[in-house]
Amino acid sequence: MADPKILESFPNPAAHRNYVIAHSHHEFTSVCPMTGHPDFGTITVRYIPDKLCVELKSLKLYFHAFRNKGIFFEAVTNKICDDLGKCLAPRELTIIADWKGRGGVTSIITADWTAKKKSKKR
Repeated sequence: MADPKILESFPNPAAHRNYVIAHSHHEFTSVCPMTGHPDFGTITVRYIPDKLCVELKSLKLYFHAFRNKGIFFEAVTNKICDDLGKCLAPRELTIIADWKGRGGVTSIITADWTAKKKSKKR
């Protein structure tokens, strides 16, 4: 599995405003855990940063770490969402995984990250 420690960040240069950052990786690959066949897709990371932005080389290396991993579409999309959410703590984050067709079926998986609210002690 891809290690989230690969991901690096840098300070948001415009933390005073909301703006959208979108990165697309058009050559994402992983392996179907049922068939062992390769899966190909485009992963789009769309977020409104808070204090941090993701560094692109580290994001590329993180994505490449999935190349030979057996993982379902749904699991990989949600793992990327959780790992980037924990790394960046953005104001908003959406991961869109658009998978190439196999057997006449295409899949698009979308995951939204939400910061966990800290519970107040009474």
